Amino acid sequence: MANVIVNASVSLDGFIAQQNDDPGAIFDWYENGPVAIAAGDPERVFHVSQASADYMRRTWPRIGAAIIGRRLFDITDGWKGRPANGDHVFVVTHRAPADWPYPDAPFTFVTDGLESAVRQALALAGDRDVSLTAGNLAGQALRLGLVDGIAMDLAPVILGSGVRFFGDFDGASLLLEETDNVPGDHVTHLAFRVLR
Repeated sequence: MANVIVNASVSLDGFIAQQNDDPGAIFDWYENGPVAIAAGDPERVFHVSQASADYMRRTWPRIGAAIIGRRLFDITDGWKGRPANGDHVFVVTHRAPADWPYPDAPFTFVTDGLESAVRQALALAGDRDVSLTAGNLAGQALRLGLVDGIAMDLAPVILGSGVRFFGDFDGASLLLEETDNVPGDHVTHLAFRVLR
């Protein structure tokens, strides 16, 4: 059965980027090792430690679809129409872009809300998981009870301020069960199951 997993690299103080959306040193672990690995886009190759590569090879193929917000879509330019991971990307937005230059790319612009995006992504993912980007979407999904798990690539960085992993989440407290803890090089990969 597919799960919805909030996923991102994060600083020790809980930020996924600085206020200007620059991730800074949070992503340094993607280029600090000898092992080459790619996910959805074969031209986007990372060089990580063996421990991180093993973790990524075990977890990334489980992602069938991704859900991102319009902010991340705009920052990355939709990765030029190639999903960073998974087979399809669902972009939650108020308005689909009129000038998207990759009409045949596996991207769906969802204008009727996060719950609709989750339903569509789960249907497409089948028995694989749905990756949901951290930030405000994660906070909204937590409030709506749509999150089954959380995966954090914890970087030894303190940003002090910026874009929070859980956005502006102000809901009830949640209990988690740790399901993975993999020390890499300049990163610790953590995964948790949300207890209902």
